[in-house]
Amino acid sequence: MKAVLVTGGAGYIGSHACKALAQSGFRPVVLDNLSTGHQCAVKWGPLVKGDIADRDLVRRTLEQYHVEAVMHFAANASVAESMKYPFRYLHDNMVGSLRLLEAMNDVRVRRIVVSSTCATYGIPSKVPISESTPQLPVNPYGESKLAVERALGWYQSAHGLRWTALRYFNAAGADHEKEIGEVHDPETHLIPLVIGAALGFEPPVRVMGTDYPTHDGTAIRDYIHVEDLAKAHIVALDYLASGGESTAINLGTACGHSVLEVIKAVERVSGQQVPREFAARREGDPPKLVADNHLAQKLLQWTPRYTSLEEIVGTAWAWHTSQVRAAAAVAAN
Repeated sequence: MKAVLVTGGAGYIGSHACKALAQSGFRPVVLDNLSTGHQCAVKWGPLVKGDIADRDLVRRTLEQYHVEAVMHFAANASVAESMKYPFRYLHDNMVGSLRLLEAMNDVRVRRIVVSSTCATYGIPSKVPISESTPQLPVNPYGESKLAVERALGWYQSAHGLRWTALRYFNAAGADHEKEIGEVHDPETHLIPLVIGAALGFEPPVRVMGTDYPTHDGTAIRDYIHVEDLAKAHIVALDYLASGGESTAINLGTACGHSVLEVIKAVERVSGQQVPREFAARREGDPPKLVADNHLAQKLLQWTPRYTSLEEIVGTAWAWHTSQVRAAAAVAAN
C-alpha cells in the first residue's frame, strides 16, 4: 500500500483527505502538532505528533513509512487572525513549508499536493476568478500562501520537485457518513457559526458588512463541499503520478452565495430561526470571491459533485446535530 504523508491531517480538510486516500487504496500517514487538529479525527492511518518545522522529524517520518508523496495542509488559516498577527502567519506558514520541502528533498520525495487559497488573489478585478488573475493578497494569510506557491516553483527548478497547488475557495460541509466534520476552537467559519447560533450554543451570527456592492449588501463566497476538496486531492496526486505538469488550480463550484443566503439556507435545513446582528466590514475581506474552475475540469477531470448550498449545509447540520446528541448521551450517563 502506497504511503502518503498528510501534514495537518488531524484538521478539518486534512482528515477528509485521509479518508479519501484510504478509500482509494493509499495509506495516509498524519503529521500534526494538534495545535488546532483533533486526534480523534485520525482514523485511517498512523499519527506522528510533531511540527512540520522539525526537519529531522519530517525526514525520519518520510523514511520510516516509505512515503511516496505528500499532501500539505498544515498552516495557520484565518484571514482575520492573520491581520492581527502577521508575523505568526508569515513565519509559521512560510518557514514550516520550507522545512517540509527541505526534508522531502533530503530523502528524494518529489511529489506534493499543497493546500493553497483564493486569498492569494486579494480583491480581484473581475469575477469569476481564473488562475491567470493577478495574485495581489490583501492579508498576511494570502501573502504567506503565495510565498509558498512561489517556493514550489524554485524547488522544482533546483531539485525536480513536482507539485500541484490547489487554491481553495470556501471549504464547507461534512462527511456524509458523519465520521468527521468541522471543529475549530474558536470557530471562525460562517456555516458552523450559523448552525451554532441556530442550535443555541453560539452567539447571534455577526454579519460583517451590509454595504458591499452585491445584490443584498453582504459578502459573497464560493462554498465547496469538503468531500469534493478531498476528491480533488486524490486526482491531483494521480495527475502528478501520471506525469502531469506542475501548476496551480482553482477549486470551487463557480457559484457564489451571500452571507444572508447562507443564513437562510441554514434556517430552511434546520427549521430554526437564526439570530443575527449586523456589524461593520471585516478588514481584509473582498466583496466577492467565486471560482472559475475550468482548469480543474480540464487537467484533473474534476467537477464538484455537491453544488447545492442546501445540500452542503445539510451535511454540516447533520454532523453538528450528531455531535450534540452524542454529547447529550455522554452527559446523561
